[in-house]
Amino acid sequence: MVTWIRRLLVVAGTLLATLAVLDQVGRRPEDRDWHGRVLCVPYDFRPPTVERLLERVWNPNDERVLVPQMFGIGWTINLFQLKRHAQLLIA
Repeated sequence: MVTWIRRLLVVAGTLLATLAVLDQVGRRPEDRDWHGRVLCVPYDFRPPTVERLLERVWNPNDERVLVPQMFGIGWTINLFQLKRHAQLLIA
């Protein structure tokens, strides 16, 4: 069962990555920014930076707990907001 789910996730991830790259390659070169959404899933293929890492992983100014990945496809957790929500549950 776990193997089947793992294979399904690999196929879905590969499909999303392929669609994201095709989306960018289908644009004119000056319009390619290498980040966006495909099938409502965010992607970002720009080289990672420290600023983007902090913006995504520890951002008190963003109310969302799930934010787009710093690099790749999908979401990551804004740990600041996760901490804030955990403190609200405890209080």
